[in-house]
Amino acid sequence: MITKFSALYVGQIELENVGRDGTPADARRYPNERLVEAFHTAKEIAQHMDELGYYCLWTAEHHFQHEGYEVFPNLILLGTWLATQTRQLKFGCAFNVLPMWHPLRLAEDYAAADIMTNGRIIMGVGRGYHTREVETFGAPMLDNQANQELFEEQMEVLFKAFNEESFSHHGKHYQIPPRVPYRGYELSEVTLVPRPIHRPVEMWQPIASGKTLPYIAQRGIKGMVTLNGEKIFDQVARAYQSEAAKAGRTVALGEDLCWGVGVYLADTEEEAIRRVEPYHDERYKWFAPFGFVRYADEHGRPWGTPGTPTRVPTIHDGVAQKAWLCGPAAHVIEGIREFESRYPGLEQVMVHWAEGMPPKEFKEQLTWFARDVMSAFRVRR
Repeated sequence: MITKFSALYVGQIELENVGRDGTPADARRYPNERLVEAFHTAKEIAQHMDELGYYCLWTAEHHFQHEGYEVFPNLILLGTWLATQTRQLKFGCAFNVLPMWHPLRLAEDYAAADIMTNGRIIMGVGRGYHTREVETFGAPMLDNQANQELFEEQMEVLFKAFNEESFSHHGKHYQIPPRVPYRGYELSEVTLVPRPIHRPVEMWQPIASGKTLPYIAQRGIKGMVTLNGEKIFDQVARAYQSEAAKAGRTVALGEDLCWGVGVYLADTEEEAIRRVEPYHDERYKWFAPFGFVRYADEHGRPWGTPGTPTRVPTIHDGVAQKAWLCGPAAHVIEGIREFESRYPGLEQVMVHWAEGMPPKEFKEQLTWFARDVMSAFRVRR
């Protein structure tokens, strides 16, 4: 049963001249005075969502983006600040790019945030996909196998740090602790100080390809499935359930997943499509070259694979694939109810903020959605 509604804000500033024929994504370059506007926008949106009864605001970690699409470099820090500006809203990390972190530093930062906000920061991790970011921080991205190997060792350290009173780890990339003398004895273990007070830590990871599924489902990591066509989502949900069962985890179909969907409300479907189209197209001008178009052909095969450029979809493609719900509230409710009936374990829906949409318009959409769509469901915070 769907009970939690959230929104994703990847950290774009208000972009001008948006749309398929607008300013090319790579031609955008903004001064610092413009880029910092996203932090004020995050505060404004968070306070608005808090008042309307949303569950969580998810944000994305990225670096060096003078183009203005994703400008938040530290989600735990951002979420901790936003928690001081709101009352109940949670703040999700979608995602901390683990290869750019030392896992112990990330664990410490999350633990401190968990304590200071009384559990309002939700942990999320990813492997990254921007070569400009990951390789600049000294971690592998072009070498996918090396990236995966590093990530999985970092995750092992992270779980030990969160869950064990004291621990050691000796792997390819990390020697924790090193064999050094300390106050007259040789170190053999260390303790994360502090550890999170809400344990086990709720952990999320994006599912952008089938390769991720066995790893996360078998370890109890929850999966975020964002702007996928209905066939792709169905494949993911069934594979997640199957892989969880292999590890002895029994989950209902859709359980431990979050469905990320594009939404635009208007009096008619035609009007909604017309209005959201330039915002939708602006998103895919940026993301399609990274391979993030998770739509399927008539045989259920995905258009794009992360890391491999694919063609830019139209909003009509997104609506046909049910990755976008556009139109009156009743139509959107019907679309959500359809997913709810197919996936009885599904509890969480995340509304995507199309990158080209101005903040004022998104706030209006959030208000409309809360009033006329969320009210049709049993919302839990």
